[in-house]
Amino acid sequence: MPDLTTVKSSAPNTGSLTYTIVVRCGADQQSQALSAFCFTKELLLQGHQVIRVFFYQQAVYLASDFKVMPQDETNLTALWQKLSIDHDLELGVCIAAALQAGIVDQQEANRYELRGDNLAARFTLVGLGQFAAASAECDRLVSFGG
Repeated sequence: MPDLTTVKSSAPNTGSLTYTIVVRCGADQQSQALSAFCFTKELLLQGHQVIRVFFYQQAVYLASDFKVMPQDETNLTALWQKLSIDHDLELGVCIAAALQAGIVDQQEANRYELRGDNLAARFTLVGLGQFAAASAECDRLVSFGG
């Protein structure tokens, strides 16, 4: 299995494009979710700009800080977090889908008088308006899952 955490320098791309990535598949569809991560990482290594990664539908579960991954499975949450740190990448999570899945940040936990928050670090709750804006600004919109 390839090392997914090591950043390798690829040849720079002079025809740089801007992308918005939509991830709709969760950890239970690990091969598709992993493909989304690997594709995004390679875009960044090739010198392209990723405006935002938007987690929607089942993918909101990737933003939960309250899950424990089996030792034989890839921790996609940690991989996305590292990529976000390494490339200052925005990881937006659909707020409506996240709330329905029980994933909240501190602000929403306070709003709904919940006992705590569980949104993983580097992930941010965003509305569909922010997704629409990122989609309008990019050269390419790529979606994973269905």
